[in-house]
Amino acid sequence: MAVTLDVWETIAQSAAAESRLWAAALRSDGEREEDAIFSPLAEERYALGLETIYEGYLLHYGRPRLFDPGDADTALLLGDYLYAHGLVRIAESGTVEAVAQLAALISLCAQLRADRLPGDGEAWAATAAKLGDGRDSSSALVESALAAHGRHVQ
Repeated sequence: MAVTLDVWETIAQSAAAESRLWAAALRSDGEREEDAIFSPLAEERYALGLETIYEGYLLHYGRPRLFDPGDADTALLLGDYLYAHGLVRIAESGTVEAVAQLAALISLCAQLRADRLPGDGEAWAATAAKLGDGRDSSSALVESALAAHGRHVQ
């Protein structure tokens, strides 16, 4: 599944409209990496929320695709903002279970990072696949997602 430009523009424009800080942290159009990592494993209706949450995760623990904040404090705040807005977007899809799964994912990954343990990519892939409702979760697609994740996390 290809994630459309609308997903990336929605994430960028919503954040910019919310705060001058977030607008200033946006990369220019030519510098943005509009690469879907885990949303291809999920139903299309979850793409916007999942990519929003993942961008927040990358602001906390890796190299974000759309933003380049000037300092760690801004990155942390923007990451939290994107976590919250991603969960709201997931809730708008109409499934409380999906919100709970993604909230649990955020918590699990924060714990893994705090303990300096591996497995965050696998947790992302497993959670996205649960949101797939029978979509293609082939090992090749999962491996591709994990490889892309590895290029973005520290």
